[in-house]
Amino acid sequence: MNINRFPLRAGYAARAFMNNNRVATIAERVESLNGLAPAEAGRILSRMPQDYAVNILDRPELRNAPAILALMDSTDSARLLHGMSNDRVADVLLELDVDDRVRLFSSLEEPVRVAIQHLMGYPPRTAGSIMTTEFVSVPDDWTVAQTLDHVRQVERSRETVYAIYVLDHNSGALMHVVTLRRLITGEPDASILSVAQKGLPVSANPLMKQEDVARLIRKHDLLALPVVDDHGMVLGIVTVDDVIDTMIADTTEAAQKFGGMEALGKPYMKIGFSGMIRKRAGWLCALFLGEMLTASAMQHFEGELEKAVVLTLFIPLIMSSGGNSGSQATSLIIRALAVGELKLSDWWRVLLRELPTGVVLGAILGLVGMIRVIFWQTAGLYDYGPHWQLVGLTVFAALVGIVTFGSMSGSMLPFLLQKLRLDPATASAPFVATLVDVTGLVIYFSVALLILSGTLL
Repeated sequence: MNINRFPLRAGYAARAFMNNNRVATIAERVESLNGLAPAEAGRILSRMPQDYAVNILDRPELRNAPAILALMDSTDSARLLHGMSNDRVADVLLELDVDDRVRLFSSLEEPVRVAIQHLMGYPPRTAGSIMTTEFVSVPDDWTVAQTLDHVRQVERSRETVYAIYVLDHNSGALMHVVTLRRLITGEPDASILSVAQKGLPVSANPLMKQEDVARLIRKHDLLALPVVDDHGMVLGIVTVDDVIDTMIADTTEAAQKFGGMEALGKPYMKIGFSGMIRKRAGWLCALFLGEMLTASAMQHFEGELEKAVVLTLFIPLIMSSGGNSGSQATSLIIRALAVGELKLSDWWRVLLRELPTGVVLGAILGLVGMIRVIFWQTAGLYDYGPHWQLVGLTVFAALVGIVTFGSMSGSMLPFLLQKLRLDPATASAPFVATLVDVTGLVIYFSVALLILSGTLL
């Protein structure tokens, strides 16, 4: 059904539409309308049953939720905000301008305002910034039956009921975790501790990086990870779907940076023309200025080029090989740093590994290039002159040096950026290629001077 033809005056049609579509699909269709008319999308949501509208607004796929809520009637926006999860409300409010944020924030009830203000105070990309405060917890002196009754009462207002957190009935500190599967198989009159997992529960502190949170969830195969303070009090939980959402966003941002541009921050079709120019022009200008050094390097070796024009034939081959090897190494190291396979202190191990790797890869490419010179010369396809053997040797030696340099510089650049507290993803393939292009020319002509001096040069 085309949402653009959604009948605003027909409540029964809204209900039928909702009943026949998955929430994620509806969110995507509403999003397609948001870019054109957020106010109209707000009218559609305000006429839907509240549970359905809240489910849609809770979906991260609905990227225009802040604009929609800002344009809605205050009564409707307050009603929907109260039904949304606290972490989603915090994310929405942070995207609004100050006036709209204050207006919507003031419409919330006091307990909700306190919880959301607490969430908004954590730094971005930390466990506290992506956690939700809506979880199921019970004291350690309850029975299985009491816990089940509690789950039935609160399940609609909780992010997940698959993990129940058992707290000390005196201090309120986290003691154990009970899975829903263990809970429903326990004896009703038995203590909740009888079905709790053994040992201390896995937890995170609110300032833990979200990448480390993802690793903990993956390592221990969790659906949710409790976030606790220094006293063991549960502040909230991070669910696996929250981690997936944030990691997808981070992956998208990293991919855009790795392509040699600033992260868009919005879907491709939602960013304006001027915004697209601003995001891309800066990096292109920086890369262009870097490539200008290539022209300077060639001007420096102008005399050698005039004496041995044959050397210019291999410049594209030399430059591309160095850039490709550097981009390969950069991609591998950025990925290894992102998933925790490497730490900053491992740079020397990587250097010792990339040095022989670059030499061998350069020798392979150099051998291929040398064979190409020999074949073209002997087959009569091209005449490289009386010293063609030395030309082939120059290509071989230059490729060994350039590919080795490309591999080493490409692998070390992410470590350098991380040491400077910059995002390693900014070591994009175009950036590395530009760096290796300039140095590759210097290596190429230096090798040529060394081998061809007294003959062609």
